[in-house]
Amino acid sequence: MKKSPLRVLAIDVGGTHIKLLATGHRTPIKIDSGPRMTARQMVADVLRAVTQWQYDVVSIGYPGPVLHGKPVTEPHNLGGGWVGFDFRKAFHHPVRILNDAAMQALGSYHGGRMLFLGLGTGLGTALIVDGILQPLELAHLPYKHGRTYEDYVGKAGLKRLGKKKWRRHVMDVVRELKASLEADYVVLGGGNAKLLHRLPNGVRRGENTNAFLGAFRLWRHPRTGETR
Repeated sequence: MKKSPLRVLAIDVGGTHIKLLATGHRTPIKIDSGPRMTARQMVADVLRAVTQWQYDVVSIGYPGPVLHGKPVTEPHNLGGGWVGFDFRKAFHHPVRILNDAAMQALGSYHGGRMLFLGLGTGLGTALIVDGILQPLELAHLPYKHGRTYEDYVGKAGLKRLGKKKWRRHVMDVVRELKASLEADYVVLGGGNAKLLHRLPNGVRRGENTNAFLGAFRLWRHPRTGETR
């Protein structure tokens, strides 16, 4: 007898909203987040919002570094209690956690060597090579004049530089990282990717909904680079 596919509850955690989608549903649910949103409160709000949904497992896109499937730092724009929290026990289901940029990267992948750059409040980065996902932490590496990549292409850089100069630096960073990491193509995600009008060959704009696709793929993709 053919085994039924796992039904996945996808949770995309952000500083303003937490977005939810489950297998078999088309319309995401949004929950307000913010600096008072602790891990425990997130679970309570999610469970309250999805009482009518059926799911077997949970995927969480987390806005910070994740190592061996666990958050290693507290998020900047949310409340505390995320590091060391037992999400499996709280949800009463198996849970897999991935950095939010890596989750969107997994949903954006179409083979080969892909570099993902998330242009949001900061700079989210991930690399997928022949199906193997490697989350990266490139945002705080030095870029120019004592500042980091994130200082130039994140939200603070956009505000400081203005759109014209910011766009130029984004393209410089794309070219530099694409060459350094020998990527076949680059996907630009995050909320500020929409501010880029012309993209060079080998660079395309991603969709924020790819985070949900990545959450679903996380349970059926055999080589995500994450601990099972």
